[in-house]
Amino acid sequence: MRKGTRGGMGDRALARRLCILVPLMVLLLIPGASWAFYKPVRVLVPELNGATCVSDAICMEDVPRYQEASALYGAALEFVNATVGEIEVPPRAVFCSTQDCFESFGFDRAVAHTVGVSGMSGIVVGPRGWKGHFMRHEIIHHLQAERLGVFEQWCSPEWFKEGMAYALSQDPRPVLSEPWQGYRSRFGEWFQSVGRKHLWVEAAKL
Repeated sequence: MRKGTRGGMGDRALARRLCILVPLMVLLLIPGASWAFYKPVRVLVPELNGATCVSDAICMEDVPRYQEASALYGAALEFVNATVGEIEVPPRAVFCSTQDCFESFGFDRAVAHTVGVSGMSGIVVGPRGWKGHFMRHEIIHHLQAERLGVFEQWCSPEWFKEGMAYALSQDPRPVLSEPWQGYRSRFGEWFQSVGRKHLWVEAAKL
């Protein structure tokens, strides 16, 4: 029994290392191809994708909407800092007002998306994502990347990553479509068992 347990743990550790190393090697060895074929990497230099960076933290497709974006971003950041965990380096957020802009960063179906690349993460907000709970959701993903590491976060179970973001962002929808509803419920049960104090220690073990 003990031998089998060690083998299982070894397999999981190997899978986690491969999950971290493979995308890292791709991003480091072929940056030109990454820019062309992995569009989310464009969040690193959104100006080259048609956005205007009004501040260090906020880039816009439609600059006249800056005050709206700034208020949304600030409120979400304050919420996450106060209720989930303190963020060390606030993420850069790119606010798209059109679907074409959102898709140019490699996204289509989501309303907003957080991408982790090269030791940092950034958020791209689509035209339907300008709402408080969506912004809080994505900033929680950024916090996950800070606490666990960008590539380690990628390798975390989906129920943890998405369940945490849906649950702790206080998403107002009583029932989500699957698998998100199941992820939120499973995270809620896990979170209740580990407690807020041990959240990140236990998350690193998943």
